Amino acid sequence: MDTGKIASQCGHAYLGAFINANRELQSEYHSEFPQSPGTKVCLSCKNLSQLLRAEEQAKAAGIPVFKVVDSGCANFFNGEPTITALGIGPATKAQIKQITKKFQLL
Repeated sequence: MDTGKIASQCGHAYLGAFINANRELQSEYHSEFPQSPGTKVCLSCKNLSQLLRAEEQAKAAGIPVFKVVDSGCANFFNGEPTITALGIGPATKAQIKQITKKFQLL
């Protein structure tokens, strides 16, 4: 994916995970960062298996997740729906670290 496509997929992942968080968690997150939308970190993983494993670990830990499946328009992915990103959180650094420790900073 080119830089613009990656950025849009990350935006979908963040927003989807935040929407999937319950209202109490959303409110807690916002109150912690009243002047800022909080910290976001974009990481890359080696392969789809690693991404799906992170999704399962986050779900098991009760952390909101959102898996982005690109619709597969003709310009990307040969027109096939494709998993492109995973939003995890809101969560604390300690909660996320164990799940994403093998990922690299994008």
